Amino acid sequence: MLNRVGADGAVRDACRSRVLESALTLALMERCGSGHHEARTRIVRYLERHQNSENLVDATAAAAALGRGTRQPVRRQALEDIVSRVPDFTGPRKRALVHAIFTMLDAATDHADVAAPAVDAGALHPWAAVQAVAVNAILDRAAGRGHAGADDVALLASTQRPGTVWEGNLFVHLSVLHAVVDVPGMESVVHAGLTTALVHQWEDGGLPFVTDTDTWSTVVAGLALGTAGAPREVLHRIARHLVHVQHANGGWSYTDHAELSDTDCTTAAVEFLHQLEPVTYRNPIERALGALVSVHGADGGFPTYGAGTPSEACMTAAAINALSTQGRHHHLIQPALRFLADRQMPDGSFPPGWSSSRLHTLFRAYLAAHNRQSSPAVQDMSGRIVGLVRTAQNADGGFGQSHGASSDAISTAYALIILAAQPDPAPAARAADYLLTRQRPDGSIVSAPDMLGPRPFPYHVPLLADAFTLLALGHLSRRIRPSRIAVPGRQHSNTQLAERTAP
Repeated sequence: MLNRVGADGAVRDACRSRVLESALTLALMERCGSGHHEARTRIVRYLERHQNSENLVDATAAAAALGRGTRQPVRRQALEDIVSRVPDFTGPRKRALVHAIFTMLDAATDHADVAAPAVDAGALHPWAAVQAVAVNAILDRAAGRGHAGADDVALLASTQRPGTVWEGNLFVHLSVLHAVVDVPGMESVVHAGLTTALVHQWEDGGLPFVTDTDTWSTVVAGLALGTAGAPREVLHRIARHLVHVQHANGGWSYTDHAELSDTDCTTAAVEFLHQLEPVTYRNPIERALGALVSVHGADGGFPTYGAGTPSEACMTAAAINALSTQGRHHHLIQPALRFLADRQMPDGSFPPGWSSSRLHTLFRAYLAAHNRQSSPAVQDMSGRIVGLVRTAQNADGGFGQSHGASSDAISTAYALIILAAQPDPAPAARAADYLLTRQRPDGSIVSAPDMLGPRPFPYHVPLLADAFTLLALGHLSRRIRPSRIAVPGRQHSNTQLAERTAP
């Protein structure tokens, strides 16, 4: 991980190719009669390698883009699978989005697929609003309701600048191009947009979800390195970079190419800066906390994006952990804890967040509630989290993304952060042992992708598995203390889990 820290303090890794964006690009090229013959051939080869994927959505999208057809029951199954894995408040919007995806891939042959009601973009954050307008335009055209209105076309066109992917999001970029591809006068915009998208085509022929996740990768790597005891000079280099890319409103986004800040990056950055040097970085921390407080919901929770958007369990847990670095936010923390406890499901887990692993929200909620004087409801929440994790450990010592799933490294890392705080060392030792089996000779970690965008489509930035594994091992190492045990004739060092977790 130290070798991944750049001279400027950023920690970068590429977002790998994904079937969804690759299929949408190929479909757009077919619609436009594009002359990008070499790029098209490479995308076709990429999709051919994924058309028999075990992932139903990938297989369906690849087959549709390749013109090999997908049966209506298969598309319906893919739709229901997608909608079942998103938060309830996004359900109708995601259903319309999936219909639009199949329409873009020329696979929506049932009129019911394109007759979905329009999504109201008025109360959405900017990314979702643009996506919703694009979805409405795509479905309206397919249903014979005509092209988008002038205002909607103007909004969509405003996201298009040659050579630049708006907010770094290729999925939204491609959706916009599909929405305006048949609008008179937009030919040059679509051509330039397609050329811009192809700049991000990888050697394997595919295209990624986003141009990069450099800021998110940097804050997570910073937290992990700080927890693991990395040299302070390196940590300060990371901190100076984060201060440099902090938004005017005090928040951070997943990439410094995006203007919309989010709770996830902002809270993690606050924790890192506070952990490193709270006095030195007092001003950036204060500004970030101001941005966080500004989106606080009336229900006590915190959303991912702007004020007035729905609060979420994972973001609320993250906000609690950031606010807890200061001593003056009790009036926000207690309602947030109540919100979190109210959102816990009967099995101890929480509604879907931004990870396909249920353990992501679990570890952040556990840290939010652990070692805190709280109500019986919050104490019960913490206990139920521990109970779920104890019963979810697989025979190989690892943890899977969902109940019954095979083990993967990043889910196991999330679980280990919780297990490292428990008095019984055995489950933590077994989880750490599993993680060691997933490490390559260069130190990196093999793991399935788990971050989602747009939900519930996973995307892969391998460095995140390295960072969260290092973070988990850092939590475990803080529980370990050396002791001297007398043995007849000699002395040797031993280790044992400490009684209490380190702060």
